[in-house]
Amino acid sequence: MTVKPPVIKELGQTDYEPVWQSMKQFTLQRENDTDDELWVTEHFPVYTQGLNGREEHLISTSGIPVVQVDRGGQVTYHGPGQLVVYCLLDLNRLGIGIRQLVTDIELAIIDLLKLYNVDAYAKKKAPGVYVGQAKIAALGLRIRKGYCYHGLSLNLDLDLKPFSGINPCGFKGLEVTRLSDHVTEFSNEQVSKQLCSKLINMIGYE
Repeated sequence: MTVKPPVIKELGQTDYEPVWQSMKQFTLQRENDTDDELWVTEHFPVYTQGLNGREEHLISTSGIPVVQVDRGGQVTYHGPGQLVVYCLLDLNRLGIGIRQLVTDIELAIIDLLKLYNVDAYAKKKAPGVYVGQAKIAALGLRIRKGYCYHGLSLNLDLDLKPFSGINPCGFKGLEVTRLSDHVTEFSNEQVSKQLCSKLINMIGYE
């Protein structure tokens, strides 16, 4: 069965909490024929702590707000210069499970980075995408009655210093990298469009 591609919504720069609340509301209210959506944004500085998040992974937040959220995973940082794509999807309609979705998202990011000659890979026991030993993309999802929300973040040209205030994704000493460390010329807008296209193809829309 072919599934209509998702609606892509460009939100611009946003505060985290209102977008999170809107995601939850959208998911609670959606019906069997509700279109899937991809929400594209960059957040103002914020740490988000997942459902399993432990206090010891917050080292020095330096006044940056910490929001306890309902996705999987530990703590991460969002800020300007980081591309965030929220995946509001009906997994039952797509005929895929959470593990397949995680793999599809990782492969879409890896394929995107190949366009910029950046060699990236995924790890089985540590979701996300890595270049060398450093993490360039994180993901955290929530499934409710077969509907997915939350999504992925890809570091483009953001300030990496706030990552030193946490154990990123719960891993002490985990290095973090960004596209601008490997590529001199790109536009955030172009990367955003390319990533959404890769996600749509990898997840298996018509």
